[in-house]
Amino acid sequence: MRFLHRRDAGRTLGEVLASRRAELGDDLVVLGLPRGGVPVAEEVARILGAPLDVIVVRKIGIPGQPELAAGAVGEDGARVINHDVLRATGTTTSDLAVVEATARDELAHRVVRFRTARSRESLAGRCAVIVDDGVATGATARTACQVARAHGAQRVVLAVPVAPVGWEERFGAAADLLVALSTPEGFWAVGHWYDDFSPVTDDEVVACLERSAHPSRVSGGAVGTDGVAAGRDEEVAIDAAGATVRGHLRLPVDAKG
Repeated sequence: MRFLHRRDAGRTLGEVLASRRAELGDDLVVLGLPRGGVPVAEEVARILGAPLDVIVVRKIGIPGQPELAAGAVGEDGARVINHDVLRATGTTTSDLAVVEATARDELAHRVVRFRTARSRESLAGRCAVIVDDGVATGATARTACQVARAHGAQRVVLAVPVAPVGWEERFGAAADLLVALSTPEGFWAVGHWYDDFSPVTDDEVVACLERSAHPSRVSGGAVGTDGVAAGRDEEVAIDAAGATVRGHLRLPVDAKG
């Protein structure tokens, strides 16, 4: 399964999640992972009729191995540390403090950028639907799920358009429900499964949040980051019933498509 762009993926993902609304409940918050996950999440939130927010989280990488996550920091002092990784890599408390300080500086910059005009949606007792444009290693998405729980989410759902085969094993109990539209063989990069995978800017993330907060200001459909109108009357031609495999939703399509 390929996608034209992030909004195309978001519309399909939104329809599939809508078909499982009873499992999600009524008190939802859709959380996009900046930056690329936010246009996808905007479409999901629109279809579900749920508020859109971002989950601002910064991974704490191991010194010398920045892609290996020792944990993450999030808003309001949320902090998740993987002590098994620290022990396995021999990372000391002082080493961790240095990289954590850098992560907190980056986090603070993004919080200021994305929270200028609005406060964070409370997750306490609610279902947090975390959306990204895809999963590769899964480190950032996994830590985002943990931060959502630290913020009080009662239920955590991670939903993405594309992920590698076997991605569920990487998440364990980090999320209550994992949803991927496509798990193609030969997966090597998220962007490979999009015709247009242009970078998303901070300004575009802010615009997505503004449109979601003030939908009445948009007439005739919002023009999104992919230059495509996000009109409310557009139909998505899919079989939204899907198939459930071990609690993880996959569409009945050719995974190599």
